[in-house]
Amino acid sequence: MARLFVASRKGLLSFTQGDGGWALERCSFVGEPVSAVLSDPRDGALYATLNLGHFGVKLHRSEDAGASWQELPAPAYPAQEAGTGDDEKAPSVELIWTLAGGGPDRPGTLWAGTIPGGLFHSSDRGESWSLVESLWNVPERAQWFGGGYDQPGIHSIVLDPRDSARMTVAVSCGGIWRSADAGATWTLAGAGLKADYMPPSDQDERAVQDPHRIVLCPSAPEVVWCQHHCGIFLSRDGAESFEKIETARPSGFGFAVAVHPEDPETAWFAPAVKDECRVPVDQRFVVSRTRDGGASFEAFDAGLPPPPAFDLVYRHGLEIDAAGQRLAMGSTTGSLWIGEAQGTRWQLVSGNLPPIAQVHWQAA
Repeated sequence: MARLFVASRKGLLSFTQGDGGWALERCSFVGEPVSAVLSDPRDGALYATLNLGHFGVKLHRSEDAGASWQELPAPAYPAQEAGTGDDEKAPSVELIWTLAGGGPDRPGTLWAGTIPGGLFHSSDRGESWSLVESLWNVPERAQWFGGGYDQPGIHSIVLDPRDSARMTVAVSCGGIWRSADAGATWTLAGAGLKADYMPPSDQDERAVQDPHRIVLCPSAPEVVWCQHHCGIFLSRDGAESFEKIETARPSGFGFAVAVHPEDPETAWFAPAVKDECRVPVDQRFVVSRTRDGGASFEAFDAGLPPPPAFDLVYRHGLEIDAAGQRLAMGSTTGSLWIGEAQGTRWQLVSGNLPPIAQVHWQAA
């Protein structure tokens, strides 16, 4: 049975597909903002993070697909990171932006990307967390700054399926960082990314790039797609360097990207108009797809709302299933779609949901 999890501003929803189509199975944490969800294929556990404002960030784990939940300690900065003077503000976790599981070779390992730019690690299924100080202490962090949020944040954590010690994270705005030793050391990657929001002399500076989202192809992990603030970029050397895709249509701007699990040349995007506007191009809501590594693009809107449409898809609002045939997509207007036949036609599951932060297929 296919199951889809939807993290929204008013709870975590799960949908299942039956003979009658897609139906709501349950809603957990009703009325509470859910910022991230992770279905762990190693043991079937489900994790959800909440952002409760005054009450802080929360983390929960379910062993039964969301029927019941156990609260776990949330990632937090160590006491020694606190400020030492009255005018120095101690860092605190404002948002858990993304969760990622370790590989099969590292049971119990979890990673969390947060605002303000902290990467956290757990080796015991979220029972305890530690700040990855090797990344927190890189000298280039002084150059990081916020994009859509006031402070920088880690929103993308991708692991090489061949060796989960090899990992890549993306920071808005702080560039793309790689580790070959499970986070013990880091190198700044992303050569070729270009930030046209910076002065001309700084546009190639790798530590100030805003990679909205990065994903790798599981069958060809050296191929990494990046939906950047300034366009779509493609790497064929594991994110060390990128080339800009100049043919993106109808726009190279957006937040989300999904890549086919078996075909690294095929990727999907939710294009929009950038900066102050942030609406679909000409208010025509489409999903674009390339099947030739960015040489050409097709735009699909069958089943999507006609113009004028104002849907925007966040970084984690577009995901392909493990078979590479069906996509899920959720928008800021609270609409949820399933894209059949590799996203060439779309079915509206619900148009009355809260704004959607993430869609996530249950791990097989």
